[in-house]
Amino acid sequence: MATEQTYITDLYRRVDELRARARADLSDVRLTRVSGLTHQGRSERDSRASMLEDRVAQLDGIEEGLCFGRIDRADDEQFYIGRIGVASPTYDRLLVDWRAPAARPFYAATPRAPQGVVRRRHIRTRQRVVLGIEDDVLDMDNVSEDDQRHLAGEGALLAALNAGRTGHMRDIVATIQAEQDAVIRAGLDGVLVVEGGPGTGKTAVALHRAAFLLYEHRRQLASRGVLVVGPGDVFLRYIERVLPSLGETGVLLSTISGLYRGARVTADESDAVATVKGDLRMADVLGHAVRLHQSLPNGTFEIRYGRTTLAIDRNEVARCRGKARRSRQPHNRARAVFLRELLNGLARQTARALDQDVLDAGSREDLISELREHEPVIEALDACWPVLNPEEVLRSLFADQQALDRAADRLTGPDRQLLTRPAGYGWTAADMPLLDELAERLGSIAPADPAAVARQAEEAAEEGYAADVLAELDLMVPVDASLVAARYRGTPTRQTTAERAGADRAWAYGHVIVDEAQELSPMAWRMLTRRCPSRSMTVVGDLAQATGPSSLRSWAQALDPYARSRWSRVELTVNYRTPTEIMAVAADVLRCADPQARPPEAIRSVGEQPVAVRVPADQLAGEVARLAGEQATAFGASETGGTVGIIVPAVHLSAVAAAVQREIPAASTSGRTSLDTPAVVLTARTTKGLEFDAVIVVEPAAIVAERRRGEHDLYVALSRATQRLIVAHAQPLPEGMTRLASSS
Repeated sequence: MATEQTYITDLYRRVDELRARARADLSDVRLTRVSGLTHQGRSERDSRASMLEDRVAQLDGIEEGLCFGRIDRADDEQFYIGRIGVASPTYDRLLVDWRAPAARPFYAATPRAPQGVVRRRHIRTRQRVVLGIEDDVLDMDNVSEDDQRHLAGEGALLAALNAGRTGHMRDIVATIQAEQDAVIRAGLDGVLVVEGGPGTGKTAVALHRAAFLLYEHRRQLASRGVLVVGPGDVFLRYIERVLPSLGETGVLLSTISGLYRGARVTADESDAVATVKGDLRMADVLGHAVRLHQSLPNGTFEIRYGRTTLAIDRNEVARCRGKARRSRQPHNRARAVFLRELLNGLARQTARALDQDVLDAGSREDLISELREHEPVIEALDACWPVLNPEEVLRSLFADQQALDRAADRLTGPDRQLLTRPAGYGWTAADMPLLDELAERLGSIAPADPAAVARQAEEAAEEGYAADVLAELDLMVPVDASLVAARYRGTPTRQTTAERAGADRAWAYGHVIVDEAQELSPMAWRMLTRRCPSRSMTVVGDLAQATGPSSLRSWAQALDPYARSRWSRVELTVNYRTPTEIMAVAADVLRCADPQARPPEAIRSVGEQPVAVRVPADQLAGEVARLAGEQATAFGASETGGTVGIIVPAVHLSAVAAAVQREIPAASTSGRTSLDTPAVVLTARTTKGLEFDAVIVVEPAAIVAERRRGEHDLYVALSRATQRLIVAHAQPLPEGMTRLASSS
């Protein structure tokens, strides 16, 4: 172990040198005066600054667990494996990046297929101190008796599984298993569906896959970025540290709702309403709703313009509307076509009133500009084709039963009734894909000012030129053409790819990863695929855990409309997280809900049966708080620490949260806040993807009764624990929970 400690100490010393050098170089680059540089010089400066900023962020993010393994090969070569690649000042390889081809045998080699590996060593560290080493020997004949004392088989994996939880997901880079490694290193093209039950590591695999793809396909993905979509804000906070710990800081994390920046979710609604909103027919409903705003006058209306009376009749408006629609541009962009056509007609009327049958081009443009600024003209034209934004269109649609009946003729009467809302209602999660659909159909507002049009065209030309220059330079690090163009205009702003992507609703990502994908509605899938026209996606989920109002029943249902022949499925079958004793209870509940479902195989026992505690209904909240306090104290006193998750039906949330807060003041009890606390109170809906050392499931019968697929919610809740499960209840337990041991 002393040898490994010396090596890792030297390794950290080298990383410190690299970090200091990168910071010094970055400071020098930032101080470089750009006034005397050529276009190529400025581009190279920007490229180097971008590269150094990314390098500093990477070196800052990999402090913990920098090196975690070693491969000893039959040809006497020896590779240390870590989070990033590190070389000595003389370019000797000190550390191999876990994503590099040379590191793959660390995860994939087996005694039957050793891939040239004699020994695989796992190195456990805390900060910069080596705590222990464990060896997997693939060729016993080549290992000395002295070295055989370190043999521990699956010790590194079990140590990681038994370690206390902290409220943030750990990376699994040191313990990736062979079936997981094959998924992580799969190709970039097409849609890869990764299905796996609770505890199979599918979320961690997806995040490590993001890091691998950015390493393997850096040129292709660096400029477009990678998007990771999770089921909720709690989940995103849980996973937010994984990718930085793997040396990747440029990935955007978001919920589906967060992808639309024009509104925020402030309200909840019933599953029945959310189901209708998530139906793919809503795309046609919204298209009809937009067209309803492109209206025709009932007859002819007249406008005074100086001494002239201008007439706009229904047929002329219909002609102009038809031409604008045939342009196939979004509503707000097509408005410019509509206005131009009508203004041309009004200009001809004005010319005839002035006894000028023919106007030269300059006179016609001057007259059109005057008409454009005449308030009665603009009011009349806006009545026929107004500027729209998504929020006002959706609010007006849901608040007007007549408009809803006209636009939603494909929906049934009861469905239309479900959509009806008062004008000031708060936005829900199911509204966000609808608003995004409207944003796509409405488009940005075309500037009416000719100077603004010219300015936009000039900026677009500058960015095009910058892109051509950058393509010719073939820089090692991609540089954003818009940033280069902005520098020439004197308005440079340094933004990461993730920051630029997050600010642009229409951004097309290089790769998209979707977790808990079985919960997405058809409208949410439509929203997501717009952001990935290449259809390069990793879709992660478990159909057995589908509980939402629009949950999938098959992957083909979601993917065939967008990638019919370009998607494939792999399955993770081993549950590394949940002990066998706990998984047996969860599996029984799943079989009762769906006899065809196949739970994953748990491989780890903790020697402790999950228990059921029955208490009177009026004492339930207090008893749950007492149990939570006991568990928090027990895990807090342990060497590895840990967290307690209290999973409750929504009807008991406030009472249990208040009682737990009194018992454990540091607990997180809002159901939406940090997981980095001794205990967390959550509803069954928000617990997907999370894990805790101890879990207290409160009133399972109420969880089952809450939603149509409540048994699946209960299955999810029961499978969150890594060490201990307690079920507290006043009502009789649902079917399938007979394996619980009773406790007074």
